[in-house]
This record gives sequence, structure tokens and C-alpha cells, in this order.
Amino acid sequence: MMTHDMSPAPPRPAHPWIDRYLEHLIVAKGLSEHSIAAYSTDITAFLIFLNEHAGTLEAVSDETVLLYLMHLRARGLASRSLARHLSALRGFFAFAADEAWLPQSPAALIENPKLPRLLPDVLSREEVVRLLDAPDTTTPLGYRDRTMLELLYAAGLRVSELVGLNLADFDAQAGLLRVFGKGSKERVTPIHALAMEFLATYLSSVRGAFSPKDQHVFLNRSGRGLTRQAVWKGIKRYALAADVSTRISPHSLRHSFATHLLDGGADLRTVQMLLGHADISATEIYTHVQAGRLLAVHRAHHPRSRDQGKE
Repeated sequence: MMTHDMSPAPPRPAHPWIDRYLEHLIVAKGLSEHSIAAYSTDITAFLIFLNEHAGTLEAVSDETVLLYLMHLRARGLASRSLARHLSALRGFFAFAADEAWLPQSPAALIENPKLPRLLPDVLSREEVVRLLDAPDTTTPLGYRDRTMLELLYAAGLRVSELVGLNLADFDAQAGLLRVFGKGSKERVTPIHALAMEFLATYLSSVRGAFSPKDQHVFLNRSGRGLTRQAVWKGIKRYALAADVSTRISPHSLRHSFATHLLDGGADLRTVQMLLGHADISATEIYTHVQAGRLLAVHRAHHPRSRDQGKE
């Protein structure tokens, strides 16, 4: 009688250095489970590469790291994915050097692959208005969704930050939200009067209709906190109903918030603080969006523009 081999798949390679580093990311850095899993996957992939080439972490050199990046490139990985892998290795080997496991980091001096500068898709003011008006606010679900859209645009929230909001995070008197961003970093951000009005009414008169089971501000039909995926599906549905032609993403209202603030005269440093960016270079991308919009308007409306001359 033929038997099937039911033995489990061989375990992924492990190393005590990797375990210690992931523990450090959890305890000292406060990274999310999703981020920890991503770091673990990338560093373990490098360890698998070493094992296949009879190498060890203790003997890694900058040449080894370069060979690994060439290996990934040969497998078809784009520059952005290569940069992510290199970033994971940089952090890991910097920690190994700090712990004196290695004399120095073999990844410290390796330059990032050149990345294409991807500009975010930004909705026009008219598209934002249509999107915000799309939910039916006569129903509890519609009022909840309108309130969520208002907050995403009023405070430039990430979707993950929106679904993470708890009741204690809203200061109604001051008009402030306490937001926990990437790495559980806390920031306090203001919201305008209209968003405050929607949120206050939702909390006092609508949220109870969902039979709350926890302290999340925004609840699903079962009375528990929403997932990012559920909010994203709602955004896509409302964008379709509102006839939004701009390519939509989970962060479209966040990108629009930043760009519209800069268009209105806000300074870059303030926008950085409102977005919760640790590095201002992450915020500077919106100045490129702004410059592109100005160029398009100039070409469309200046009397000496070639575009005008074609008409």
C-alpha cells in the first residue's frame, strides 16, 4: 500500500542574531507585527542565500551583500524592492555592530539603488468634494463613512491611523485628535470645524447603532473596529459613485490634504508635522506635485503657451 509523506516542510533557517534583532524591534522600536514580519522575511531570505553559498553571518562582508543584491536583481527585483532589502540588512547589521557581534556593518557604505520618484496621485478640490458627498448620511453606515472620509482629508490620516482611533483620542473641546502613526509614534493633530461636527454627531447619535463591543471610534456591523481593507473598499466604492477620474489609492485623501495645504500657502515643516513624517524628505515629494500642477496650469492658460497656440 502506497503511503504519502506527511512530514512537515523543513523549517526556515534561524539564527540567534536575527531573533535578538527582531526582539529589539518589538521592544525598543515598537514596530507593528506587519513591519516585524517584513523585516523577518527579508533578513531570513539573506540567511537562506548565505546557507546556499556556504556563508555565515559572522563572515559577511560588503562584497557578500553586493553579491546578494546582484542575485536579487538577476531574479527580476526592481530598484524599489532592492532598496527595501538593503534597508532591512542595514538595520540588522548596524544592530549587530552595536552589539559587538561584528566589528562593523558590512552594509553601511553600500549605496541605495536608484529609485524612480513616484509622485502621489492627488485629487482636485472638486473631486474631494464629490467624494466626501458620496455617502448617504441618512443611514448609520453612510454617516459613519462620511465622517471617516472627512477625517482622512481634514487631518491627513493614514487609513491605519483612522481605524486605530479610540474614543479617548478625540478632544472635542480643543478640536484635536491623538494619532498613533508608524512605529506607534504619537502626534496630536487639529481638525476643522466641519469635521469636528461630523465626528461629534457620529459619536453622540450614530455610533450606538452599531452596538459597540470595543472602544474603537469606527465600528463595523458587528460593533467591532474596522479593518484597513474594509475602509479601502469603501473609498473605492465611493470614488466610483462620485465619478472620480484620478487614480485612487488608500492614501489619496492624505496626499490631497498635504498638496492642498501647500497650495494654500502652508510651509513644508508644518505639513511634515501634521503628516507625522520623521524625515522632511518624505514631505518634499508634495512640492514636486505642486510644481507639476503649477506647470500644467501655466501651459493651459498662459497666452503665449504652445498648448494655447494649438487651439
